[in-house]
Amino acid sequence: WSVVILFIVAFLLYVLMRSLPTSYLEQIARQKSQQPGSKSFEEWMQQLQATYGMDKGIVPGFFSWLGKAARGDFGDSWKYTVPVTQKFADCVAISFWMSLVVMILEMLISIPLGIIAATRQYSMTDNVISVIALAGISLPTFFTASLLKLAFAVKLRWFDLSGLTGRNHDFLSPAGQRWDIAMHMVLPILTLLIASIGSYMRYIRTNMLEVLNSDYIRTARAKGLSERRVIYHHAFRNTLITLVTIWGTSLPALFSGAMITEQLFSIPGIGYISYQAMIAGDIPFSMFYLVFIAVLTLIGNLLTDILYAVVDPRVRIA
Repeated sequence: WSVVILFIVAFLLYVLMRSLPTSYLEQIARQKSQQPGSKSFEEWMQQLQATYGMDKGIVPGFFSWLGKAARGDFGDSWKYTVPVTQKFADCVAISFWMSLVVMILEMLISIPLGIIAATRQYSMTDNVISVIALAGISLPTFFTASLLKLAFAVKLRWFDLSGLTGRNHDFLSPAGQRWDIAMHMVLPILTLLIASIGSYMRYIRTNMLEVLNSDYIRTARAKGLSERRVIYHHAFRNTLITLVTIWGTSLPALFSGAMITEQLFSIPGIGYISYQAMIAGDIPFSMFYLVFIAVLTLIGNLLTDILYAVVDPRVRIA
């Protein structure tokens, strides 16, 4: 069924890309037609469509794209004039490392705070954590990014406003260049962390409360087990079962990039590059990016099922 779903998703994506109001070929044809003594816009469009295989209908064009994609040939990017896979490989690492750091920090911060909020329900600590979580969920990404820029880039001047490297990057040592890149990633990572950590804390708090109110937790406490053992050995281990869903579905996020955040900070990751390709009507690159994310989503769902069997003995027995 996964293959059928992927086929349907790829076809729908191709239909949407062919139906975009903007086309990179139209932009090129318009530029060429405006040159002195050049052919008309319509003639250039016919030539470019024939060159890039856009002279076919949507269904024949899709199967033509699918046949090439099955052989690993995704064509050249119209906007970046290099093979799609090469451009993707050049920029995906930036988004991967940024998303990986955010994911690790999410777990390290949200899990302890979610547990503390659940074990101290309705206390001042719980209320403070809940307010922070709701604020992170409610604030738009562009607003959070603007606040961080104002505070740390404009007022304190600790970081640059945007970009992946500073003006003196080429004159630094290899270690200095890596540090320069790391410093430019701090604000984007903070923006993503603030935007996502709230939902993780609320999710963990809600599931911990549900588990803590279960009969077997009351039984564990009645047996005289320490509160620490009850929480971390019994309650949290069962909360992990529901957290598996988050971890499995987080796989696409590692490679898809943070489109809005990368735009706001001018980080040339896969989110930024893909956005530029889409608004330019670059069909080859956009199709590869969107189908790649669809494949990762299916793989993430498969990993979720596997992890369920690992953390929940009842699934293995069934």
